[in-house]
Amino acid sequence: MGQEHGCCGFQDAARHRRRYVQSKEKHPMRQVVMYAPGDVRVEEREDPKIIESTDAIIRVTATCICGSDLWPYRGIEAVNDQVMGHEYVGVVEEIGSEVKNLKVGDFVVGSFVISDNTCEICRSGYQSKCVHGTFVSTIGTQSQKARIPLADGTLVSTPGQPDPELIPSLLAASDVLGTGWFGAVAAEAGPGKTVAVVGDGAVGLMAVLAAKQLGAERIIAMSRHPERQELARFYGATDIVEERGDEGVARIKELTNGLGAHSVIEAVGTQESIMQAIRSTRPGGHLGFVGVTHGVELLGLELFFAEIHLHGGPAPVRRFLPDLIQLIWDRKIDPGKVFDLALPLDQAAEGYKAMDERRAIKVLLTV
Repeated sequence: MGQEHGCCGFQDAARHRRRYVQSKEKHPMRQVVMYAPGDVRVEEREDPKIIESTDAIIRVTATCICGSDLWPYRGIEAVNDQVMGHEYVGVVEEIGSEVKNLKVGDFVVGSFVISDNTCEICRSGYQSKCVHGTFVSTIGTQSQKARIPLADGTLVSTPGQPDPELIPSLLAASDVLGTGWFGAVAAEAGPGKTVAVVGDGAVGLMAVLAAKQLGAERIIAMSRHPERQELARFYGATDIVEERGDEGVARIKELTNGLGAHSVIEAVGTQESIMQAIRSTRPGGHLGFVGVTHGVELLGLELFFAEIHLHGGPAPVRRFLPDLIQLIWDRKIDPGKVFDLALPLDQAAEGYKAMDERRAIKVLLTV
């Protein structure tokens, strides 16, 4: 896969650009737009421009389709003429006058949430709830270019221009790796712990990777799909549980002397998966939930008597980005293997279809 993705030779040319770059010629960029459930198109849209002095314009090198993009695709969330995408890596083309930490030509990885990284909430490690924050999905990064507000707080430069084979892994850090990592941290995965992961999509697989890196002794991946099971084992899973619901809970209990796992990571977001995760957690254990919930209702009395810790929500990916980038840069982890299909941006509709039909775990879009 790595040979398909280049860095576009931006570095040398970027050194000679002015601080603000405004081309006299107008070349509309290509961007993915979802008009209605199942209706994905790639259209020409106006190039982004600097609006605020804290903005940066990046030329997107690679982007991808997220499992959460399938909610509107399937009609579970409302959608109408919506720009798509919130995961991205690329090269800085322009910066506003107040941007201090970036320069034109930098290769950057960005979180899926805009954050200033300076407010009180950001400083506590929850940049996904920045008081000035918003979701990158409002901008849409399944595109050739993107305007990133609060660039100093949202974007992180890599140590240099990455080798092409690192780009998929750096892209994974933008969301799914950081989200899986947060799930593992929220579940307090670590040495001596048994960790169960509910969900075998990209985030669930990244949670397996994270649990392994955090030193978990035993990692149970819940998956029915052979190709995903194989990848889970590559990332560190020691056990595979194919059962779901009550049967899945019983199997977890069987593997843990009837107690349940110390740490459980929920990476789906359905009623069944949430309840399976709660019931698989031992008393006093920790549940990290990072699947975007839809139609979930929790029974207060069951939670009361479960006596477990719950922690989760939109992952503060920005908190983890510097360390994750370094791990990738040093080739200590390879999250890019989660991308099992790469397509050009203009074939985004096929990518959505492949993920919807579970023919692909996660689709990388080359730009």
